[in-house]
Amino acid sequence: MVTTSLKSGEEEIFSYPPQLFPKHLNFENYKRVLELFPWLTFLKNSVIITFLSTVGIVLSSSLAAFAFATLRFKGRDKLFFLVISTMMIPYYTTLIPQYILFSKIGWIDTLKPLWVPAFFGSAYFIFLLRQFFKSIPRELFEAAKIDGCSTFQIFYKIYFPLAKPAIITVIILQFISAWGDFFGPLIYLQSEEKYTLVLGLNAFRGMYYTSWHYLMAATCMVTIPSLIVFLIGQKKIIGGITITGMKS
Repeated sequence: MVTTSLKSGEEEIFSYPPQLFPKHLNFENYKRVLELFPWLTFLKNSVIITFLSTVGIVLSSSLAAFAFATLRFKGRDKLFFLVISTMMIPYYTTLIPQYILFSKIGWIDTLKPLWVPAFFGSAYFIFLLRQFFKSIPRELFEAAKIDGCSTFQIFYKIYFPLAKPAIITVIILQFISAWGDFFGPLIYLQSEEKYTLVLGLNAFRGMYYTSWHYLMAATCMVTIPSLIVFLIGQKKIIGGITITGMKS
């Protein structure tokens, strides 16, 4: 993908015998791609969706996980089992009811269906964070309670800071998922000015499907943010998931 994005044209791309590296690095392909499509608009939409959905997932999932891990109330384990069981429901099963719901409230062709649901939590991330919270000694919770802290104060002053490895893991995984989401924007977005980068890339492919050097250049630009985030946080992902699996 990278080497094709730097080639001059189809003759060089489809040459025989195949050439992996171009004779001359043609960075003009990237400039040309930026001129062909409103990528800055697509970038703004992708950033908005990714940022808001990541914030929503972290807040809602951490609060729910904290409640399941530390609070004792009737039916807690059954409710947690119910939440976890939703992971077995395919996304496509709930797609039509969700689309009808968002259509009724006028959210079709807006960015809201792509980030508002994140503020209602994710079963996978609730499970991940609950495992980490259960590894924190119960004595910290009880000591803070004796000192007069409310339940919410215990959460954001003690448990949330201690859960930094798991929180970073959630942020990275959600960022990559939201940034690279194609199906959601494809279903809910109709106007070109609302497109995300991934959806814009698909439209670019449809319009310039024979210009492989332009398509590969556009794909590289869309992929770079996820690649950077993953490379920076890969140790945190491995460490966070390892720690969350230490106590059930």
